[in-house]
Amino acid sequence: MTHELTTTEQDILLTTARQALENAVRGDPVPQIELDDLPPALREPGASFVTLTIAGNLRGCIGALDPYQPLALDVQEHAVAAALQDYRFPRVKPAELPHIQVEVSALTPRTRLEYQGPRDLIARLRPHIDGVILQDGLRKATFLPQVWDKLPDPEEFLSHLCMKMGGSGDLWRKKKLDVFVYQVQEFQE
Repeated sequence: MTHELTTTEQDILLTTARQALENAVRGDPVPQIELDDLPPALREPGASFVTLTIAGNLRGCIGALDPYQPLALDVQEHAVAAALQDYRFPRVKPAELPHIQVEVSALTPRTRLEYQGPRDLIARLRPHIDGVILQDGLRKATFLPQVWDKLPDPEEFLSHLCMKMGGSGDLWRKKKLDVFVYQVQEFQE
């Protein structure tokens, strides 16, 4: 995402996600997207996460950190994956569809966050603005900026992110990790 998406573009992406979600959960073919019919911003390569919630509780969330396909296709793919492939949850059932709220996060390109040590890392984080990627060799994990709402303390945020990556909660204090940040434009039904 290189610019702010308009309300119309956001609505198209939410409709795309909803249709893909409902068709996939019901076992129907996912609608074919006609890229030529879309605004240019939705045809450009883009990275997104699609988050599904029921009554404010997470029900699935899958996405990509780097763009590899047009944004509209990325949102469609991740809506299906959030419903059927998030290993943390059973597959979404048709009876759940009326209760699911769809949220789309369109990501900016990631940038490396240079830091000198644990205290400097904490000082450079921008809660509620930055999504954070931690990487330790082949292991990596991310939290979208929205996660700051549930984990507002930067130390706790980093500890949970280390555990999500498969490391100990204090790994960020003991070892210099590769850290990247990005921002999102988030919108929901």
